[in-house]
Amino acid sequence: MRRETAYKLAGRKHDSAPQHGGSGLAKTREIRFKAFPPGQTAQASRSLAALRGVQVEAGSDALSLTVHYNVLDFTLELLDEALVGAGFHLDRGLFTRLHRALIYYLEETQVHNLRSPERLIKQSHEVYMQAYAHHPHGDRDDTPPDLREYK
Repeated sequence: MRRETAYKLAGRKHDSAPQHGGSGLAKTREIRFKAFPPGQTAQASRSLAALRGVQVEAGSDALSLTVHYNVLDFTLELLDEALVGAGFHLDRGLFTRLHRALIYYLEETQVHNLRSPERLIKQSHEVYMQAYAHHPHGDRDDTPPDLREYK
């Protein structure tokens, strides 16, 4: 059975604009830069502030920026790739790379789950009951009655 048919039989409606109130869409992340070349943090701040939907603040030290964004619009991976593509040098320490990889995975999984339609978990048995009721089954025999009793 196709997914759309199952959704229709269960009475589910999926709008094009998903409602995800309180699901942690607003993200606040820190982007760390290398010390060389000097002044790249201020320049990166101006570049990121030009993006619509991204708010940038000074970070905890001179080599970091704090960015605020909606995970449906941007991900940290997208922002990091844009900065590296523009010639900025991000911190490549082991802890920073591990932390960044974990955030990439978490945000990718969250975006995938938010964009996929709601799954039928609790009502799946009702879908199959309705599908069974719409198909010919059971005690139907097209043989004429006089031929059925012929021995």
